[in-house]
Amino acid sequence: MSLLSTRGLSKSFAGLQAVQNVDFDLPEGQIRALIGPNGAGKTTFVGMLCGRTVPTSGAVLFDGQDISRLPAHKRINLGMAYTFQITSVFGNLGVYENVALAARRRLVGAEVEPQVIAALQKVGLHERVDQRAGSLSYGHQRLLEIAMGLVQNPRLLILDEPTQGLADGEIDAFKKLIRGLVSKTTILLIEHNMSVVMETADMVSVLNFGEIL
Repeated sequence: MSLLSTRGLSKSFAGLQAVQNVDFDLPEGQIRALIGPNGAGKTTFVGMLCGRTVPTSGAVLFDGQDISRLPAHKRINLGMAYTFQITSVFGNLGVYENVALAARRRLVGAEVEPQVIAALQKVGLHERVDQRAGSLSYGHQRLLEIAMGLVQNPRLLILDEPTQGLADGEIDAFKKLIRGLVSKTTILLIEHNMSVVMETADMVSVLNFGEIL
């Protein structure tokens, strides 16, 4: 059974058809890569999956439920987590507190700290817990966002250009991390780095001019 599906999903902006009639199915337990050139509609498509962009027409289904008009925060409560193409960490807060804020969506009290530390260990930022998030390098901010997604224990994790700004060694660690998550988490990976795509994804979908090829 597909955990995430779309049917006839479309979005237009002032006459520009950014996404056109997309049927998409992501089975539970799969790592799916979504690739395509700049301007193909990938970010718009992901925005509709996450609830940040309202479709012009069509439907988004999560675990069989139509969530097309459900706001983003309620989709998170269903078990979806995502990172953005542009980092969205709280720069004036510490690394720990950024992840703790995400953890408190589902955890309370003493449950929070061990889960935050575990998420930071997975992405290699556990030695930076007291550092201000805004002082991290761009690549480390990307990793912090991934930790913020992981601590929510999502059923579906959507990662938009997660390796952008990472050093080669960090990319290798990211590949290992993603493969280690698949037993518990379905992953949709939007990525330009083809070595990451080919070494992590079970299947690849191509979006071009707003359509799945």
